[in-house]
Amino acid sequence: MAEHLQSLSDHILEKRGGFGVSSKIAHGELTVMAAPDTVIGLLMFLRDDPMCRFLQLVDICGADYPERKKRFDVVYHLLSLHRNQRIRVKLETDDATPVPSAVAIWPAANWFEREAFDMYGILFSDHPDLRRIL
Repeated sequence: MAEHLQSLSDHILEKRGGFGVSSKIAHGELTVMAAPDTVIGLLMFLRDDPMCRFLQLVDICGADYPERKKRFDVVYHLLSLHRNQRIRVKLETDDATPVPSAVAIWPAANWFEREAFDMYGILFSDHPDLRRIL
């Protein structure tokens, strides 16, 4: 399993590493870190690339680290049923800088982004209906 994750990580870094992308494998899971301004390109690559095929968005969630300057992590959990693999994509942002919306890539991102906005105050640019849900 670790070989597959390392191979996937190497492939992603080869194709997208010049776009502020890095990765790490910990506890048998691959996490790819991205910059907010490049996350949409990375997510589209992960969906469309034949070596990746992460066609399903499982979740988008937030984590709050108030002691950091960029206090929020936005975390995307993706699934490739074709390859039987999961991946986590993370980025950091603050409470004033919007993260590009992934709704155009996966319509299910609509609810997850609204939830992160409502629970944490994370802003998403170009979201079609960014309003409170609770």
